[in-house]
Amino acid sequence: MGVGHDHGPITAGAANRRRLTVVLGMMLTVALVQVIGAKLSGSIALLADAGHTVTDSLGVALALVAVWIAARPATSERTFGLQRAEILAAAVNAIVLFVLCAFIVMEAVDRFREPAEVSGVGMVMVAGFGLVMNVVALFVLKSGAEESLNVKGAYLEVLSDALASVGVIIGGLLVLFLGWRQADTLVSLGIAAIIVPRAWSLLREAVHILLEATPKGMDLNELRAHLMDHPAVLDVHDLHVWTITSGVPVMSAHVVVAEEDLRDTGRMLDELHACMAGHFDVDHSTLQLEPPGHADHEGARHP
Repeated sequence: MGVGHDHGPITAGAANRRRLTVVLGMMLTVALVQVIGAKLSGSIALLADAGHTVTDSLGVALALVAVWIAARPATSERTFGLQRAEILAAAVNAIVLFVLCAFIVMEAVDRFREPAEVSGVGMVMVAGFGLVMNVVALFVLKSGAEESLNVKGAYLEVLSDALASVGVIIGGLLVLFLGWRQADTLVSLGIAAIIVPRAWSLLREAVHILLEATPKGMDLNELRAHLMDHPAVLDVHDLHVWTITSGVPVMSAHVVVAEEDLRDTGRMLDELHACMAGHFDVDHSTLQLEPPGHADHEGARHP
C-alpha cells in the first residue's frame, strides 16, 4: 500500500467522453437551426437563444477537451498527469454561466426599452425543436453528471439552454396570442435567476477541489480512527486527503507503529490499504511507517 502504483485511473470524465461528444453534436445542430429560424422569422429572441446555445456548446467542447487532456499519461514533470484539467474546465464553465447570465440581464434591459418585433409562430417552432434536443441531451448526460464534476458542468450548460428554450416558447405563445412583446424579456430574467445559484454551486465545488480541501462527505476523524483500529498502529499524524479530479481521491499519512511491528511492513501496508479502499474508496494512498519518537525529527508537523 505504501504508494499506490497506478497513477492513471480512468477518470469519471473520461468514462463519459462519448456522451459529451454526442451532446456537443446535438447542441451545434440546435444552434444552426436557431440561427436559420431567427433569420427567417426576424426573431431577436431566437438569435439570442442561438448565441446562448453556441456558448453552451463551447462549454461542452471545453469539457470534452479537458477530458482528453486529463486522460494523457503521467510524466516525471506531472506525476498525476493532467487530471486536474477537468476541474479547471468545470470552473471555467461556471464562469461562462455567470457571463451568460449577465448577457441575459443586459439584453432584458434593452428589450424593456425597445421591445423587439418577433414572429410568435417561428419562436415556438424553433424553440420547441431546441427544447426536445436539449431534453434528450440531458438524459444522455444525467448519469455522468453524478460521477464527474466536469460532466456536471456540461449538464448545467445543457440545462440552462433547455430553460432558455422554455422561456422562448412561453414568450412566443404570449406574443402570438396576446401580442405582449415584453413576455420573453421577463422570462429571460427568470432564467438568469435560476442559472446563477447552479453556477455558484459548480464554481464552489471546483474551488473546493482546487484548494485541495478534504473531499465532501469524508470525515478525517473517522478515517484516522479506522487506521488506529489496527492493533499495531500507535498514532497517526500528518493525515491529508484531497481530490485530484472527480472520482480520484488520494491520501497520505505518517503512521507510528511499534519497533517490533516494523519487521512486517508489507503485511501492515496491505491491511491498511484494504481499510482505506474498502471503507473510504481511497485507492491511491501513501503511508510512511515510522517508529515512536520519529516525529520529533521531522521538522514541520501537521495534526
